Amino acid sequence: MALDPNNKIKIINEFATKKGDTGSPEVQIALLTHKIEKLVDHLKGNPKDNHSRRGLLGMISKRRRLITYLSSKAAPRYKEIIKKLNLPK
Repeated sequence: MALDPNNKIKIINEFATKKGDTGSPEVQIALLTHKIEKLVDHLKGNPKDNHSRRGLLGMISKRRRLITYLSSKAAPRYKEIIKKLNLPK
């Protein structure tokens, strides 16, 4: 599931820590969260799509690893991203 380029730019601008930032954990977590939400909607309509389900699990794992990294390195940034995206702790 590819992101719409305009939507991707909007997400990057919203979560970037500085100008030109595309790789910070906050941006990566936000982009993954958006992709996960789109894929969950797809799987609700296509419950037998096991290939997409496997991709979803990989994305969730990667997002979890990024969140764990952020929580250990910068707790205030971790709390802020969790609150912005309404993610469970």
